[in-house]
Amino acid sequence: MEFTELADYAIPSGSLIEWLPCATGPWTPDPRPASYIHEAHLQRSSAGSGDKSWLGTAFEIPGSLDVDAFRIALRQWIDRHEVLRSHTALDTSTGEITRHTVPIGGIDIGVVNHGYDAPSQVNFEHLHRLFDDFASPHSWPSYVFATLTPRGGDGPSTVFFAADHSIIDGFSIVLIAHEITSLYREALTGNPANLFPVGSYVDFGTLEREHMSDQETEDAALEVWSKALADGGLPQFPLPIGDRGTESQNGLSMWLLDSDHSKRFSARAAEAGVGYFAGLLGALAAVGHDVAGADRFQIVTPVHTRSAQEWAGALGWFVGLCPIDFEVGDDTSFDTLARRAAESLTAMKPAAAIPFDRIGEKLGTPIRPRFVVSYMDVRFVPEAAQWPEWNARALRSKAFTHDVYIWINRTPTGLNLAVRYPNNDTANASVHTYVAALRRAIEAAATETDDNPPTTDSSSYSPVAFQTVS
Repeated sequence: MEFTELADYAIPSGSLIEWLPCATGPWTPDPRPASYIHEAHLQRSSAGSGDKSWLGTAFEIPGSLDVDAFRIALRQWIDRHEVLRSHTALDTSTGEITRHTVPIGGIDIGVVNHGYDAPSQVNFEHLHRLFDDFASPHSWPSYVFATLTPRGGDGPSTVFFAADHSIIDGFSIVLIAHEITSLYREALTGNPANLFPVGSYVDFGTLEREHMSDQETEDAALEVWSKALADGGLPQFPLPIGDRGTESQNGLSMWLLDSDHSKRFSARAAEAGVGYFAGLLGALAAVGHDVAGADRFQIVTPVHTRSAQEWAGALGWFVGLCPIDFEVGDDTSFDTLARRAAESLTAMKPAAAIPFDRIGEKLGTPIRPRFVVSYMDVRFVPEAAQWPEWNARALRSKAFTHDVYIWINRTPTGLNLAVRYPNNDTANASVHTYVAALRRAIEAAATETDDNPPTTDSSSYSPVAFQTVS
């Protein structure tokens, strides 16, 4: 599944329907706190330092859209994920955060049918305004749905969804197509969706606060971050990227490897005694050395905090940050750098156990990543093999911050890369140079096993693997 902006998705001409959640049940005061990252997000956006920060998805469902069945599916999905029925508000004068929650069955869906066919560009502009208006951390709902039926009414119809980052992360996004499609099929046919049980991100906030009282865990995280920040702050992209400017960032998306070569890269990493992500980091380190002469590899990477089975499929922002730092030196062979990457991952991972905004407070230094590399293995997400057939895509809002952000996703189709970077000629040239070198390095590692290709994949999926964040 590619991860791009809405403008990069092929939005068809057709008739748009908005699906707007509305509370019919009581809003009950809820003492459970916001997660630490949610609270910090509210504070930043209230202070005017946050841009639009929604994540979303688009995917197709077959046949003519059954309005009643789709409405039932959305209500059931909202009942499934409590965070969609809960709202936190920040009192800017006191800093106090309050929460109110609607019980299961207390949300209905208002249907706004535009009732006419509109051109693709008109539909894009309307969807973008809809997402920007609704997907805000300070309003409820902080999410919105839309469907687009092509001219003539014959399917497939395209489903669009966006939510503010405060209640959703990159892994949550890749689950949505399967869950809503399954519930829609159930409403149409009566066959059970059989979705596995999930926990509530609202409960996670309480457990996270309790976990942060563990002084030993906090001390370990503080030690890692103190060392990472000691040498002049967080790492930067190794090539020049000019000024950020005032325009929204530019981006690109491409497939680095097909499925077979992705398996071969996995086998090559296993030969070096490391996992897939460490192999990627080793390749990235070699690229930084080759194109920029960097003698150290330094990035920040997201690590998910889904530490229990109940969070594996829950909607929420389950993300910490981890600095990666190791020497490149003269030996830039795949085995050497991949092993150094694996060692750094092990050594630095305690940094992600404590929310990075709390770390920033403790150290008196706001942690605002400048060069981020994110990795997700989503091959085993339910019905992931159907994503190409469904024309499924992960979406992100426009952004004006972060210097360079790289997402690398391993899917059933292969290995996909997306990059966001400043919108200027210097950054554009540097990022394209870097990405081209990365593609060559990864292809070279993958083809080293061509004489003896693996019959099975040597890596395995773990719900505690590294994960993306926008």
